[in-house]
Amino acid sequence: MTRATNAPQSRRRRKEILKAAKGYRGGRGTQLRTASMAVMRSRQYAYRDRKRRKGDFRRLWIIRINAAAREHGLSYSTLMARLKGEGVVLDRKILADMAVSDPAVFSEVAGLAGGSPVEAVSAQKFGEF
Repeated sequence: MTRATNAPQSRRRRKEILKAAKGYRGGRGTQLRTASMAVMRSRQYAYRDRKRRKGDFRRLWIIRINAAAREHGLSYSTLMARLKGEGVVLDRKILADMAVSDPAVFSEVAGLAGGSPVEAVSAQKFGEF
């Protein structure tokens, strides 16, 4: 009986790994064993970092909301607590976008939370030294 090696499938599997390792330096891009280890590790990093990216964006939104809230005399935590108490259901992504792209609307939202606009220091005060 002849030996069945399933060569087409084996070749397809090897080509898929080497294609995924394209651009890697040295043997990591050409040798099957090191390439497969490098591809496995890179896929683990990609999976982990897809999860981390969500936290990174949340941190960015919180920083932006905090900066905009402090212009209205509020901290981030008091703004969020008061908005929740008022029943405002805007998530952090929307609040951060409003703070950056439409400050007038954000000031209305901050007004709902009891914030008052802080008077900006005029340039004339600095010229009087």
